[in-house]
Amino acid sequence: MFIVVSIRPPGSEVGAMADTHETVRKKQKMSKVWDHFRLKEYNIVQCDHCQAELAFHSSTSTMISHLNRKHPIVVSSSTSVDDASTPLGRPFMSCSVKEAALLTESILNMLVADMRPLSMVDDKGFRKMISTFNPKYSMPSLTYFTNMMEKKHQEMTAKLENVLQDTECVALTTDFWTSVATEAYLGVTCHFLGEDWEMKSLYLTTMRLEERHAAADIADWLEETVAKFHIPFTKVKVVVHDNGANVVAAAGILEDRHGWASLRCSGHTLNLVVQNTLKNKDTIANCVDSARCLVEHFNKSELACNKLKEKQQEMGMVPLMLIQDVSTQWNSTYHMLSRLLGQRWPVTAALSDPEVNTIAKQHYLDLNPEQWSLGEELAQVLGPFEGVTEFLSGEQYVTLSALPQLVHNLKKSTLSVAFKTASVRAFQAQVAEQITERWQKLFLFQPEGPNTVLLAAALDPRFRKLKFLPAEDVFKVQCTIQSMALAVKKKARESNESGNEVTAKSKDCLGTKYGSLLKSMLGSSSDSSSSSDEENEDENEQLRQAVQREVLQYFGEQPLSKKENPLPWWKTNAIRYPTLAKLAKSFLAIPATSTSSERLFSTAGNFAPKRRASLSSEHVDMLTFLHCNHKIL
Repeated sequence: MFIVVSIRPPGSEVGAMADTHETVRKKQKMSKVWDHFRLKEYNIVQCDHCQAELAFHSSTSTMISHLNRKHPIVVSSSTSVDDASTPLGRPFMSCSVKEAALLTESILNMLVADMRPLSMVDDKGFRKMISTFNPKYSMPSLTYFTNMMEKKHQEMTAKLENVLQDTECVALTTDFWTSVATEAYLGVTCHFLGEDWEMKSLYLTTMRLEERHAAADIADWLEETVAKFHIPFTKVKVVVHDNGANVVAAAGILEDRHGWASLRCSGHTLNLVVQNTLKNKDTIANCVDSARCLVEHFNKSELACNKLKEKQQEMGMVPLMLIQDVSTQWNSTYHMLSRLLGQRWPVTAALSDPEVNTIAKQHYLDLNPEQWSLGEELAQVLGPFEGVTEFLSGEQYVTLSALPQLVHNLKKSTLSVAFKTASVRAFQAQVAEQITERWQKLFLFQPEGPNTVLLAAALDPRFRKLKFLPAEDVFKVQCTIQSMALAVKKKARESNESGNEVTAKSKDCLGTKYGSLLKSMLGSSSDSSSSSDEENEDENEQLRQAVQREVLQYFGEQPLSKKENPLPWWKTNAIRYPTLAKLAKSFLAIPATSTSSERLFSTAGNFAPKRRASLSSEHVDMLTFLHCNHKIL
């Protein structure tokens, strides 16, 4: 019998251990399974998740099998090159390419629709939630989503350009905004009527501004935005903007360059009318300040707020928070007063509580009876202004054409009620004076240029009689409409003739062969020039008469009910008034306010919070663009 003795030289165990570590290092370069295990001893590995110990013999199959059986969610989030199979031969868990693409697209759509920052895809809680919903799905990185968003923005831009190519004219709105991070942005939207006579609003840009907002710069930025979407400058009808001196000057520059009409935002103008009047009346200003302090106390004091809820419940009222106003927005002051007046008695009861009085340091915050009465009358005066502002801020219906009638009725209703308080009566008179001063051009025919608002009202079948104008000005507006309609008719004829000339070029080669013979037989061209001029004059006269009949018939009809929508009416009657229908499409699409540009900023603000350090201004613009246009396009 032979006995084989294995003699291990000194240090061989250390060498074997070193070989094992070398094997592990090589494996780690190839497999992500080592993200979940660590080498504990010579041939033993330990799971980082459950601390289970497994034998290791230079292969990762045992570790993969353990993860498959014990930690499937961890497996789904790990993509590895050695995920070929488990010991049972089953494929390592993963999504199909089609399924993964659908899930990734859904995540991006959610971020855009819900105005979430792209950095959300790196949040641990969000990734864990997605992994729980679908353990087989491995979410891509933030960089992947960013590239995907940029590609989606390019596709959406191309769609928008195609839509705008089919429009005859557009109206622009623009406004400025400063973010929480004190970054200035320029917002631009465009508006038009589609083939189906439905109002369309598209959002073009929220451009980051790093320079001074000089008039020339603003004009260049607007031109740059229009050119970016390949909109011909001749298609732009009007620019709606606020009353800022630099923006007004920029609109004047664009009017001189391209003929874009300048229209001031009616909502901003109404705000200036009310704000200036509120500040000029000391009694009213003091009442508003007292109400503001009272509301602020309840919003800042937890005890006072809880007491208010308690009193509201005791009186059988729905618990409602008081509204804090914004000093630069008069309508927020109106909402503050309205809510405070509705909660007068629970507010008074809460202030009478000794605990609330102690917190208020013996300062009685309640309004006195005269201030409560003044607040009621003031809210009654401001109510119609709020209604008009809300109506004019709409996007899905015609607004500009209703502006003259609304302002006319607003001035009339302001002076119709005789209030008891002298300061409110003075407020009424000053508001009416401010309306006349700021909108006097709205009711006057301007011989130096067409009045956009009056022309829009004339082309709205509800207001075509223009009852708010003198008879002489009504006739002038109708003559202007006729002249514009004749120009549209002639342009259409010239376009048809140019098309016919292109078609006739193919026949010219055949005609040339016989040209000299016909010329000698029928006479020279000079003999027929006079007859050609006569034919042109006859055609022009026929066009003029046709347009005149169309205009007279349109203005001769009874006006549409004020409650009706003029767009379905035009859709039905466009065949009867084909020339006026083209004019109506260009004027009725113009919004009365620049509110749509302001809405851009509320969206952009959600995409640009304090955590947006990694989000560039270009990506803010892209996300806002996608969010605002995805439903439309």
